[in-house]
Amino acid sequence: MNQPIYKRIVLKLSGEGLQGKSTHGIDQSVLVSIARQIKEIKDLKIDVAIVLGGGNIFRGQENTALRGLDMDRSVADYMGMLATVINGLALQNVLEKINLPTRVMTAIEMQRIAEPYIRRRAIRHLEKGRVVIFAAGTGNPYFTTDTAAALRAVEIHADAILKATKVDGVYSADPMKVRNAKKFIQLKYIDVLKKNLKVMDATAISLCMDNKLPIIVFNLNKIGNIKRVIMGEKIGTVVR
Repeated sequence: MNQPIYKRIVLKLSGEGLQGKSTHGIDQSVLVSIARQIKEIKDLKIDVAIVLGGGNIFRGQENTALRGLDMDRSVADYMGMLATVINGLALQNVLEKINLPTRVMTAIEMQRIAEPYIRRRAIRHLEKGRVVIFAAGTGNPYFTTDTAAALRAVEIHADAILKATKVDGVYSADPMKVRNAKKFIQLKYIDVLKKNLKVMDATAISLCMDNKLPIIVFNLNKIGNIKRVIMGEKIGTVVR
């Protein structure tokens, strides 16, 4: 019987991935699908931590870029962090309805609804078999949730980051717009930076490179892909 190749992972979910076919908000059916896939890998005794984006509710960078909108970047980023907490609570609710014990930990303290992020406590939750959801990014403006995923993965000694997207890997250009875009099966960190490929932002890639943390980019919309990655099947793009 095949064995999982990873024992502890950080699953990076974009906010847009949670909105399904809607233009904004949270699609409950998408949450249920994600929760069932997470249960699949929890049944394999995998430690699972999750970092969520908030773009389905509020995108800080886009709102500061609108002409005539005088919004400070820091304010917009903090609003985006709060959006990730909303997504985290929604996912926690669905996970616990299928009997997966879960903890939401936030980089900005809001103890009425979640635990403050403490590294040792997060690791202890994972050791006890709980799914840990990291929300509110790094707690600092000017850093993306990709950087938060890389930072948390390094801190909890994860084996890999699984970056779930709408496409089946990393391409030389947007495959939705460019028909002949080339798909990469494997990439080196430095190639991602040199070619400015849209895997993660440069800070996140550099952090993964410094700590030799692999990133697997795959299509979340294909049911069962999270387990396939965990079992070592050759899907998506591996950055190492």
